[in-house]
Amino acid sequence: MCDDEIHQGLTQDLSVSRRSFGLAAAAAAGYATTAHAQAAAAVVETDVSVKTPDGVADAALFTPPGKGPFPAVLMWPDIGGLRPVFRDMGRRLASSGYVVLVPNPFYRSQKAPVIEGPLNFGDPAVRARLFAMRAKMTDDGIDKDSIAYVGFLAAQAKVSKKARMGVQGYCMGGPLTIRTGAASPRIGAGATFHGGTLVSKDPDSSQLLAPKLHGEYLVCEAQNDDKSDPTAKDVVRAAFAAAHVPLKLEVYPAMHGWCVPGSPVYDAAQAERAWAELLGLYKRALV
Repeated sequence: MCDDEIHQGLTQDLSVSRRSFGLAAAAAAGYATTAHAQAAAAVVETDVSVKTPDGVADAALFTPPGKGPFPAVLMWPDIGGLRPVFRDMGRRLASSGYVVLVPNPFYRSQKAPVIEGPLNFGDPAVRARLFAMRAKMTDDGIDKDSIAYVGFLAAQAKVSKKARMGVQGYCMGGPLTIRTGAASPRIGAGATFHGGTLVSKDPDSSQLLAPKLHGEYLVCEAQNDDKSDPTAKDVVRAAFAAAHVPLKLEVYPAMHGWCVPGSPVYDAAQAERAWAELLGLYKRALV
């Protein structure tokens, strides 16, 4: 499942305006003229600061219109970090009735965006810079961040005090999703999309955390990731089954990065399919 994060899906992150992205997503989902589009426009976006044991993380908070209360979701971005396209994705999810927090995972290094302009992952200098920031995110630090983010969401006035929370991640955010679920019993559902290296030989490999998870999980893998390590999906399935954690794992006919608009491998049809699976998961589990 993606031996490293040098892949075609992040060689280019085209500038996507919020309006063009919103219209494209709405058209793909078939709801451009419905109440969903109106709800997206009414979502309140706020730049926030979250205190963690290692400092202060900058993040974007998205709150649906209405009194609530609403379930909450933590969204981990890919290795490009918090940037306009993930703000758009946070807004869209919030329009479906969730309070969404999208953090800057690299806050220990600098505030978002950590890369100005289009993200060219094919540039060795860009890769070196991103990997250096990623290296500062130790497992212990990620766990502490996860608990801080969940606590921040729980303190929001419109967040349900009873409902379980969700967590989702893309690329680098895939393993972070699993770590979050293991760190906080408040998490009742998790989803990874073209998650980077969910199975490795390291003692911190994601599937080893399955016994600490609660709720239900969705793993959507890219076909090229599966091709690079075709046994990984079986390892994940076996680990989750042994831990009695409900899991739906599917290999999509799309390339790593297909869910993020602006990626040269973005696949609107398959991205919408994955988004529908995500909403179904949250509707079932975040109660």
